[in-house]
Amino acid sequence: MKLSRRGEYATKALLYLGACDQEQGVSASEIAKRAQIPEPFLNQIMLTLKNGGVLRSRRGSRGGYVLNRPPEQITIGEVARLMDGPLAPIPCASVTAYEPCPSCPEPEACRLRLLMREVRDAISNILDNTSLADLIRKTSTSSAPI
Repeated sequence: MKLSRRGEYATKALLYLGACDQEQGVSASEIAKRAQIPEPFLNQIMLTLKNGGVLRSRRGSRGGYVLNRPPEQITIGEVARLMDGPLAPIPCASVTAYEPCPSCPEPEACRLRLLMREVRDAISNILDNTSLADLIRKTSTSSAPI
């Protein structure tokens, strides 16, 4: 698994949004400026997050983006999968997008597949047990920007 630029930017945008007042929507241009993300690229990311149920958008004077759920209920694993697809490093180790390896006659006995499943499980365990709220708490004690 490699976190793409989309995954990185989505996480940065959510960190900023999660730290904002959820009664007031935040515009994509404000998020782009604060998180240092190119706005056209951010608009695509926000649409994916909205379609995935992570965000919702509002119109009007209090318009903009808000989280669709509390930050405690949004996992980094969910965001990574929305942006980048399965977490498994190779398709034959994937739970959600399994594809047999064409060069492997016995997938159940393949040692590489078994190792990559362990890698997938370790990555999944960390990302699925880390919420947006966890990262917000960690970044609030850091001097680093989002």
